[in-house]
Amino acid sequence: MQLQRGSAYPFNAALIEELYQPGTSPEQVFQIQDSLQKLQRSDQGWQMADALLGSQDENVRFFGASTFTIKLNSDWNSLREDETGPILHRLLEWLISRLKSNERAKVIKKLCAALVAYFLRSPASWARCLLHLICSMSEGKPVNYVDMMSVHYQYATQKVKILDQSQLRTALWFATTLVEEVGKTDSESIRTSGDYANCWKTWVLFAHGAWNDKANQVASLRTLIPFIAQPLWNHDLFEVAADCWTEILGTCPTFFPPEAMVQLRTYLTSPNAQDLLSLIVKGQYEDEALAYSRLLLAYGDVMLQDLARQPDNPSGQVLMHSLMQLLAYEGFAGADDDICTPAMEFWQAYTEFLIDSIYSAENQAEPWMDSARHYVMQIIEQCWIKIHMPPEEVYAQWTPEARGDFQVFRKDVVDLLQSAYTLLGISMFDRFAQLTLESLHKRAWLQLEATLSCLNALAESISDDDTADVTLSPVFDSGLFHAMTDNALHVPSNTQQTTINLITSFTPFFERHPQFLQPMLNFLFIALRTPALTEVAAKAVLSICDACRNNLVPDVDTFLEQYDKLLGEDIESRNKERLVGAIAAVIQAVPFEDQKIERFSKLLAFVERDVSACLKFAKNQAPAGAEEKGLCALRCLVSIGKYVQQPDDQTIDLESKPISQDELYAPTIWTPSQYCMVQIMNTVSGALGTNHGDVAEAICQIFRSGFKEDFPGPFVFAPSVIEDYVVTTNLQSPRPEQVFGMAGASLFAHMRNGATKLEISATRFLNHLFHLAAAMERKSFLSRKPAGHPKFGIGVPADGSTDNPTNEPEMASSCIDLALKYIPHYLHIFLNSQYRNHVVNFLLMTIRSMQSQEIMPRKSAASFWAAMFVRYDVNADVQVVQHSLQMQYGPQVTQCIINNIGGDAARSELENWTAPLRQIVTTQVNSRQWISSALFHNTFPSAKVSDVQKRQFVDQVIHLTVLGRKLTAVKVKGLVEDEPDN
Repeated sequence: MQLQRGSAYPFNAALIEELYQPGTSPEQVFQIQDSLQKLQRSDQGWQMADALLGSQDENVRFFGASTFTIKLNSDWNSLREDETGPILHRLLEWLISRLKSNERAKVIKKLCAALVAYFLRSPASWARCLLHLICSMSEGKPVNYVDMMSVHYQYATQKVKILDQSQLRTALWFATTLVEEVGKTDSESIRTSGDYANCWKTWVLFAHGAWNDKANQVASLRTLIPFIAQPLWNHDLFEVAADCWTEILGTCPTFFPPEAMVQLRTYLTSPNAQDLLSLIVKGQYEDEALAYSRLLLAYGDVMLQDLARQPDNPSGQVLMHSLMQLLAYEGFAGADDDICTPAMEFWQAYTEFLIDSIYSAENQAEPWMDSARHYVMQIIEQCWIKIHMPPEEVYAQWTPEARGDFQVFRKDVVDLLQSAYTLLGISMFDRFAQLTLESLHKRAWLQLEATLSCLNALAESISDDDTADVTLSPVFDSGLFHAMTDNALHVPSNTQQTTINLITSFTPFFERHPQFLQPMLNFLFIALRTPALTEVAAKAVLSICDACRNNLVPDVDTFLEQYDKLLGEDIESRNKERLVGAIAAVIQAVPFEDQKIERFSKLLAFVERDVSACLKFAKNQAPAGAEEKGLCALRCLVSIGKYVQQPDDQTIDLESKPISQDELYAPTIWTPSQYCMVQIMNTVSGALGTNHGDVAEAICQIFRSGFKEDFPGPFVFAPSVIEDYVVTTNLQSPRPEQVFGMAGASLFAHMRNGATKLEISATRFLNHLFHLAAAMERKSFLSRKPAGHPKFGIGVPADGSTDNPTNEPEMASSCIDLALKYIPHYLHIFLNSQYRNHVVNFLLMTIRSMQSQEIMPRKSAASFWAAMFVRYDVNADVQVVQHSLQMQYGPQVTQCIINNIGGDAARSELENWTAPLRQIVTTQVNSRQWISSALFHNTFPSAKVSDVQKRQFVDQVIHLTVLGRKLTAVKVKGLVEDEPDN
């Protein structure tokens, strides 16, 4: 069979026209219909249908489309396989053709009906019917259906966007007819029903984004909701239908009208749904049951507020019970299911809604809030059950992914507990304290671990408040710590670890109740000898000793003895750091200096053991061991320095007189200890090499430990000690930012207590700084040509190369940052006449740094010059020298600033250049001339900025600076508009 446009057949189209003419008698209508039906049922009916669609009469074309539908329904089985494809192709051709001719709706709808009839006769061969139709209309001709098999449905979304209104309407008519007709099919068409459901879902999701403002278009899709609700009750169709509802509820929840949500609520509270819920509770995670859980949670998310506000609604109570039962299943969260995470998200959202309602209601209590709180408490107890750790033999068999999912669930429960505390308050804490005592009494160790985890989660909410002390006291007085150390009880290590974490979290409680310290510390020191517990126990010991140092002074010798014993075992370096820090905190609280020094010396002796081990490893050519022991020794000193400081909350005597510099740095009884520490630093540095970055950083941290102290102490080193270390740095020294940052901080460390300036240190540092700057100047490296000019005093060698001070960017930046520290308090030293040549060379280095390709020196130099252009209340002679340098180097500095703003610097760096520009404009009468000269200089990097724009920029900078406004908008708008980043 062949269908060709314009085929001629012996029938009279006038009969069809007469059929639709007003005044035709019933007898004539019957005769005409009988004749036409015979033609439709004849073998020539296909050709007749095709020919009629080419008529000029709308009624004739409508009859042709109807004939195609009749033939498909009556003669399909008589067609050969190779004859069905051309029929589909012809129908698509006619549909596209009639759309181009602006055909009226009734013919287009009838052609859609014919296409649906084709689909129903052969759904397998045209499974992607809607996708095929959309793509064909977008191309203006039928596309090859084979190509559709490899295309994702998202491709249809892209094609839909280019359809015109008539084509969109046609696609929707086709989809609507398809849904209606498939809905009439019997149970043998289940797969087809699934296809139509997915087809409808695709259209709804598309309409959500594309027709958000076209209610009439979306309304057409809503008429099909009953056809999607019915399959929920069909076992074979439930999974597909549930997924459709779930995805639409999650993406466009307002799509479903109230009556549709009532239909869904009816199903979710039905016996069918409860049967699926019972499967989940039993741990039988069939696909249908999982689809139900997703649907239930999607409904809960949408109706959350109604569920909370209507606690007495019977169906609502069933739904809330069902939502809680999702976390009542057998098995472990994450390892045995995929439900726990979305279920927790629902309950977290539910709790947050209740909290928001409390704050929004102000002083008026919502009548439904008590019932809602009850649900939250119930779900929390359910979560408490779900976070029970599995037995060790079960946990050992889990995959890493399952373990990770279980830990994520436990963290989600922590978040829920912390949120719920706002709702439930201390009553929730009391409940877990009660469960702790019950679990301990029953020796239910895994249950105890889960309970302590919940208490631990609430620590941040109540640990600083003594209102919970009456609840906590029975817990810590229950024999908990003794049970943790009783080997006969076989307490799992994870329960012991959670107990230790609880100690750390509730450190303020032990500070308020020192009577519990002794049994708790006994447990911790036993735990330190258990490899699996050493790290958490060391953290807990440090936390307790830091907070309770005054109460632990009588036990300081015990701590030293216990630590001595621990050193006989294999203890990691980081745990050593924590433990020596803990002991140092207690030593700081010892009231008498001679007793304090005695304990401190013992502590240093422990550190010296690591130094000896470091030297031994180095001697035996074992660099890894030497590094580990050497760094451990230094970091132990860092930890000691941190915790031997006076605590921040210590009482300050406001009437005491500030101590003088001579008194602060004079030799004291701490001098031998300081000498010992210096020896440790020198020995480790010598063993590991002076260019070891971690060594340099640790030494700087050790020196910084004394900067906060107001009185002589072990870490208040004489300035000369720090000076001697700083001046040993060279261009190869690592971490210069740490060294020079520490040096700069030392100049101001004790200025707050009335001590005089450390001018000797400042002088030594400055001399060394000038020495390093000169060394960098002597190292010649190719760099981009500076923005200077001979008249500005920046010479350019004949070969075009420049001395680039930023071969070592960190060193150059650190030197400039240290020089910045001299302004203004040590400006008189920096600008001393005896350093004139050095200062000139240094300033030229900063200018070249502003022109370099390295970000760090460029930024440091910009900050330096921003400070140099500020007027300070300093000695008149210093002001004269400063002003002279401003006048001498102002044009060059301005040139660098403008060039960076004009394109040399990336947009992200531009903020660095506004401060120096602002200071120049504020303090220099020649600033307008300098900026103009820089803008019109041949080194200005941007050719896109016109002369007019440059003049406008100068005016705007001057104007806004006078008004005290920021220059950010000007710099971006005036010079770098449409300029690409470097």
